[in-house]
Amino acid sequence: MDTLVLWDIDLTLVDYTGLGRKWYSEALANVVDKELAHLPEFPGRTERSLARELLKAHGVRHDDEQVERVLTELEAIGLATRPSLPSLGRVLDGAAEILGALESRGGVVQSLVTGNLPNLAVYKLAAFDLDRHVDLEIGGYGSLSDHRHDLVEAAMAQASAKHGVTFTASSVVVIGDTPMDVAAGRHHGTVTVGVATGRHSVDQLADAGADAVLSDLTDTPAVLAALLR
Repeated sequence: MDTLVLWDIDLTLVDYTGLGRKWYSEALANVVDKELAHLPEFPGRTERSLARELLKAHGVRHDDEQVERVLTELEAIGLATRPSLPSLGRVLDGAAEILGALESRGGVVQSLVTGNLPNLAVYKLAAFDLDRHVDLEIGGYGSLSDHRHDLVEAAMAQASAKHGVTFTASSVVVIGDTPMDVAAGRHHGTVTVGVATGRHSVDQLADAGADAVLSDLTDTPAVLAALLR
């Protein structure tokens, strides 16, 4: 195996705008009987950090036990919503094509570094049959840590263990739509690729230090060139 490509999900591969607010509003009401009055900034964050901020902002206990209760509730809400996900979101242009193109190449492993919880990541991708392109067992997920760079470290370690090779930083590509995605990869010295399909511009992603920045994923050869340099 030559290259490990670690994908972000939301606003990189798929768009479920507004769903996070709905899910967190329901979780807050169900866990602590509070009405949503503060919504954290989502881009680039992990579910663990979002849940902690949400609880703290609403004046309730925000220790690890309480955070776990919120995460468990989010999983339950996501499962209940799963049948409706195809109508609540969309695949971003070019996402299916580039995932398929990478899958067909030798020496490439695709997985995730996403702020989503593991099951929510599966549900969001499976709604559009994108899950079959990535190895979900070796991803870095938002249940792990408040800090996104810990997710990159976990994914690299799991991929190396599963494939019996060491994926060094120079052989790992972290791709996402936020400066936090870029920073998480840069923390470990990986190749970083920004894609301006979310709330951050090409210039903002370049300023964050991305090795390459794409306006979107529609030009498959250009995306391949950026990822497999």
